[in-house]
Amino acid sequence: MARHALRLVPVAGVCWAVAAVAILLPAASPWIALVLWSLALVLTAVVLRLSGPRGSPSPLTRSLTRFRMPRHAVRRAVAVAVLAAAASAAAASHVALAHPARTTIAELALDGGRAVDIRADVVGKIEHRADGSLAFDARASGMAIGSERHAAEVEITLRVSSEDVDRPSQLDVGAAVVAHGTARPGRPGERAVLEVWASRGVEVLNPPEGIAAVTAGLRRGLIDALDGLPGEGAGLVPGLAVGDTSVVSPSLDEAMKESSLSHLTAVSGANCALVVGIAFTLAAALGASRGLRVAVGLCALAGFVLLVTPEPSVVRAAAMAAIAMLAVLFGRAGAGMTLLSVAVALLLVLDPWLAASLGFALSVVATGSLLLWARPLATGLARVLPRPLALALAVPLAAQLACGPLLILIEPTVPVYGVLANLLAGPAAPAATLLGLAACLSAPLPWLQSGLAGLAWVPASWIAATATTASALPVDALPWLEGVPGAMALAAAGLAVGLAIALDRRGPWARRLTRTVAVAVVAVLLGAGIGTAALATVAGRWTLPADWSVLACDVGQGDAVLLRSEDAVALVDTGPDPEPLAACLSRAGLDRIDLLVLTHYDLDHIGGLDAVRGRVGMVLHGPGDAAGRATIASLAAQGARPTEAAAGLSGSLGGARWRVLWPKAGSRAFPSGNDASIVLDVRGGGIPPILLLGDLSASPQRLLTTTGALDPPYAIVKTAHHGSADQDAGLYVAAQPSVALVTVGAGNDYGHPRDDALAILDAVGARIERTDRDGAIALWASGTGSVAVWHDRGG
Repeated sequence: MARHALRLVPVAGVCWAVAAVAILLPAASPWIALVLWSLALVLTAVVLRLSGPRGSPSPLTRSLTRFRMPRHAVRRAVAVAVLAAAASAAAASHVALAHPARTTIAELALDGGRAVDIRADVVGKIEHRADGSLAFDARASGMAIGSERHAAEVEITLRVSSEDVDRPSQLDVGAAVVAHGTARPGRPGERAVLEVWASRGVEVLNPPEGIAAVTAGLRRGLIDALDGLPGEGAGLVPGLAVGDTSVVSPSLDEAMKESSLSHLTAVSGANCALVVGIAFTLAAALGASRGLRVAVGLCALAGFVLLVTPEPSVVRAAAMAAIAMLAVLFGRAGAGMTLLSVAVALLLVLDPWLAASLGFALSVVATGSLLLWARPLATGLARVLPRPLALALAVPLAAQLACGPLLILIEPTVPVYGVLANLLAGPAAPAATLLGLAACLSAPLPWLQSGLAGLAWVPASWIAATATTASALPVDALPWLEGVPGAMALAAAGLAVGLAIALDRRGPWARRLTRTVAVAVVAVLLGAGIGTAALATVAGRWTLPADWSVLACDVGQGDAVLLRSEDAVALVDTGPDPEPLAACLSRAGLDRIDLLVLTHYDLDHIGGLDAVRGRVGMVLHGPGDAAGRATIASLAAQGARPTEAAAGLSGSLGGARWRVLWPKAGSRAFPSGNDASIVLDVRGGGIPPILLLGDLSASPQRLLTTTGALDPPYAIVKTAHHGSADQDAGLYVAAQPSVALVTVGAGNDYGHPRDDALAILDAVGARIERTDRDGAIALWASGTGSVAVWHDRGG
């Protein structure tokens, strides 16, 4: 790649860094902008001076001559610095101008518990979360707190239980809604000023209108056209075509993530390129002029963005495609990295909060990696593989090496079969996308839409089968360091892999030395990976302490806690997915569950049921709706003995005794859901006294404390609701825990565990153990009467 194609990369990089600082420190943004505007003016004067007529040499010119620095090279470098300073100053200015209004609204929600009514327009797609709730971005227009009313022209994120939406079929992008609930300030650096939990429901005042109604109808029409088609492929087509993942099953969603195929349903550059390319080609085939062809391509691009909703990755891809089309209009084919740099800088000026968007970062990094790495990797792979196979492998390998460090920030694991899965699924993605998009747009002709939807189902089913097969293979993911250190380590490892493949063993000694070092690093990583794989399978149970009596499985954002007394085993909840639970049971050497406790029916507590079906003795369950009752009936049909729990019920587990402390029998105050979670007291038979609180919120926690059912002190307390902020300090004071167990997923969308919850646990002197940081956690009674603790990460 020519050097001039990389000249604008510093502009994008500096603008990104400054935007990130500005949104994290918004109070300082006016000063940042002032300094950068001043710097841009000074540097502009330098460029003008260097570009002036060649007369008597200036001091600056004499200095360049003395140090043998070419005048034109310095002029280009200073010009790039001017662009970087100006773009960064513009981004900081945007933050500074928006800061006063954002601060005013955020201060109204500082206590995070005030009842609010917020009127807003939905601007982001409706996402279905693992706990059954809905989440979406909105633009607020007004807020009422009691009798006080405030103007609130700010971005917010809204979360609501799917059962609390009055007209769910009309809740879509463009709808006007009123949310009733509580609000708290958004986290630093996020675009959303407020995080709103609509605990009292969401009213849809007006459904989408105009173009929003048309696009919403098209998306719904595609989903309806696929209804009735078998398998997982039907739910995948809307995601591939228009980014609508609402009908993708939780199990397939997890499989797509584990197999590194989830990017296929995140509409991005490939989709935009297909749409623009087809529109441009059709216009050219009809004899349109260059200007008209570009206009047609830009119109098609704008319509596509509206259809799929303007997610960060879509906006980035659309901006880059638009710049490329303008380059075609003016007859200059710009280099890919130049276009990407201009698009990134422009978007950060228009929306500085993209600097903190992981989706935006993944999109940019993936595109950049393909532009920079795909060709060298293909050349290196072609030395040992047939060229077509080398070319096919280079693209997913470049993307995975580049995106892996960012994905570590979400989940500290490295997918093993990601490149292979992308190689197998990649060819089917364009076909499914184009056919699905065609089916979406052919809604006025139902017979045509049904046929196209059926055709799109075929490649989508292949992708779904690839994802589920790859995720079911043994050791599909290897654990890795978490956080920023883990991201930096994986970036270094990815660089080593890339250099080992791309560099030729011949050539200058420096190149040969670099390749030798890279190969050595890869060999060490490969050995470590094989060892880790062994620990995760056949050798895993050797590392687990033999004396464990409580084992909190690492199942992500969910609960799955094993209790063992003598030869009897209980499992409290199953986590959100079967695969991590199955891995935990295999590691513990368990193939039978004597007592399964389903505290309630949220997906993050029952989603992993398939891992234990047919292997359960007794099922202890709480009150449930029709879906919950169907779940229990299915377990009973496979040999389990169901028993509905209520306060006062007790039983034995080996040499231990368990008691149900909550819910109260026949209570109407707390219907099925979090606040009707089963709360268990288990002790004896080698199990330290443990209190498992399910997902109780503060209100039922207070009532539980007043019942007198607690039997403190507890050696272990399983913290309620993954450490949410909705906790009652009095319960933890009464329980007197020595260890607080927080079952929570790394990088979860809820911000769990919340600082408020951690402060409560600190205040009672509990030792806090977290599955997001420590992985699986084993606990047992030590000989000294205290609780011994072992971590999967760190021992």
